[in-house]
Amino acid sequence: MDAISEEELDAMVAEATVDAYNDDEQVSGLFTLIEDNLVVPFTTQVLGVDVTVERVDLSRGGEIVAVCSRERSKQAIPILDLPLPTPPPQGAEWIEAYRHWLG
Repeated sequence: MDAISEEELDAMVAEATVDAYNDDEQVSGLFTLIEDNLVVPFTTQVLGVDVTVERVDLSRGGEIVAVCSRERSKQAIPILDLPLPTPPPQGAEWIEAYRHWLG
């Protein structure tokens, strides 16, 4: 993924939060665009172990998480803590927009 300029990130955040009135609604808007654009499943490594990112979700605390699986185990990992593979999956730029929004 090529570096995204501050202006592009600002525009992406503005698109995701256009009708949002508070932080919860803004996170919901960003989540929706990540969910709609991030191509899943994909494989990445967490702590040196291959996992499959099956989907993204919102945690009870309002954090965007990646739902990862390995064999029969599943775990939600904050999306900003998820190491992305090289090259990153299509739509990963929306994760960067979320990171930018958090500032």
